[in-house]
Amino acid sequence: MQHGPAVRRRKLGAELRNLRARAGLTSGEAARLVGWHQSKVSRIETGISGSKPADVRLLLDAYGVADPQLRDLMMALAAADGSGGRDHWWHAYRGVLPPAYRDFISLESQASAMRTLETTVVPGLLQTREYARAVTRAAVEGSDEDQLDTLVEVRLARQDVLRAQPPLELCAVLDEAVLRREVGGPEVMARQLGRLVEAARLPQVRLQVLPFAAGAHIGVTGPFVIFSFSRTSDLDVVVLDHLTSSLYLERKEDLQAYTEAFNALRAHALSPGDSSDYIAAIADGA
Repeated sequence: MQHGPAVRRRKLGAELRNLRARAGLTSGEAARLVGWHQSKVSRIETGISGSKPADVRLLLDAYGVADPQLRDLMMALAAADGSGGRDHWWHAYRGVLPPAYRDFISLESQASAMRTLETTVVPGLLQTREYARAVTRAAVEGSDEDQLDTLVEVRLARQDVLRAQPPLELCAVLDEAVLRREVGGPEVMARQLGRLVEAARLPQVRLQVLPFAAGAHIGVTGPFVIFSFSRTSDLDVVVLDHLTSSLYLERKEDLQAYTEAFNALRAHALSPGDSSDYIAAIADGA
């Protein structure tokens, strides 16, 4: 169990080590190609030290890595602050967003798939502006209107990953409490439920509701997110949110446990079609 920057360094190092091996190079040979001492390559590969984006770019060039998506992911992992060495859209909000949130957005923007269990609120990628504002106001007590506007703007900008090419594939299991908890008042909630029904029709979105009738389930321990990445090895990560920080789980045992838990939740949840009807019925006051 590690915090975001540490797990990102370790994952970056592991992937760079794999890329070097596929290129048929020893660490010493790689170091000579880029003009470094061999110990620097070793420190990067073991995650002992961080990597500047320029250093990662040199290694990728030396290893002949041309895949733009893979290069983008490596650059995103290169910076613990989530900037990835590039002017990503969230870079403009560095003064407002805490590092853990920037790190989460960076992973979200580079992932190919996201599996999430939500037990309290609608997933951020599916929130309406009004709902997002009400949730943010409750979560960030004492924020002024300008700060609130900015945080809502960021929340809505994150949703672009669902419209990207290719889009992020989102699979979400929602506890019924998410649908019953009135956030922002009845009108705001009705529009939010309508948005969920619309989103469920998108080919890249799969929503399933875990009704109260399902009783106790493994998800009662709390919400979680699993990010998956295409064209890379061993980069999937589980994210657990806490009040003041996020924790990242990346050991194979942890990933397997949470994947099995998510599959079990989906098996107990309503089917996507029945879930859409269930949401619509709640919106109609059933």
